Amino acid sequence: MDNRTEVQDFLTSRRARVAPEQAGIPVYGRSRRVKGLRREEVAMLAGVSVDYYVRMERGNISGVSESILDAVARTLQLSEVEHAHLYDLANTANSSGARRARPAAHHVRPAVQRIIDSIAAPAWVRNGKADFLAGNRPGRALYAPIFVDPRRPGNTARFLFLDPRAGDFYPDWPEMARGMVATLRAEAGKHPYDKGLTDLIGELATHSEPFRQLWASHEVLVHRNGTKRLRHPVVGDLELTYEAMQLTTDEGLTLLIYAAEPGSRSEEGLRLLNSWAPQEDAEEAEGGPFAPLNEPLTRRTQ
Repeated sequence: MDNRTEVQDFLTSRRARVAPEQAGIPVYGRSRRVKGLRREEVAMLAGVSVDYYVRMERGNISGVSESILDAVARTLQLSEVEHAHLYDLANTANSSGARRARPAAHHVRPAVQRIIDSIAAPAWVRNGKADFLAGNRPGRALYAPIFVDPRRPGNTARFLFLDPRAGDFYPDWPEMARGMVATLRAEAGKHPYDKGLTDLIGELATHSEPFRQLWASHEVLVHRNGTKRLRHPVVGDLELTYEAMQLTTDEGLTLLIYAAEPGSRSEEGLRLLNSWAPQEDAEEAEGGPFAPLNEPLTRRTQ
């Protein structure tokens, strides 16, 4: 990905999102040809010359000070994650193009695996490119559909956009798709030289029109917690809360843990899932437990 193009598209899209009224600029009834703020309005509000801001929006942010980046971020009303993304783009512009790439981690330390295995709730570890690197049995069972693809590690982004099962597995598919693309965009801003990440984005853009459209929106996001609805092919509908925690010793790795509301139908679904999960290891040796995954649990356990 070209950094100058990334900067240009990001700043242009964020500027178009801010209405003059939101920025405190009066509008006197005449039509505006520009969606959102004009460049000169951003420059005025950020306290820089018009020429300077135009240079920035054309992708040249090398040498731009933190104070100016902060002023532009305030003017464009960037979120915390978007503000950090702008800093990431500036850091890339200020670094050597020959900077050594930081590949996404592909391994989980045995100590981390033991901790995951000790958790009763579904838990798994991902890297920045959405690889499912490790999980406990409930975690692997919860995300069983992604392992139908024989490629390892399983990848939730590839499943989301390239596997037809994803529309059933994620009842809120449009929301999930937007969140995934925004997360990958944020990761690409932090690590623009990660070839594995770039290859994944290229694969998704080549084979998925929804991905291409969402990628063009330049949204950025970091998931820390929330609620996720899944339609599991074995236990049915689940509504789960999750927490995403960075593994500080292992840069780029995130531990996710899921839980259901006590006494809810989803909690019962997780109990059923746990009763099914021990079958996984034995069946995986026979070619995988997920071929007949669309059958209900009652049929699978007869």
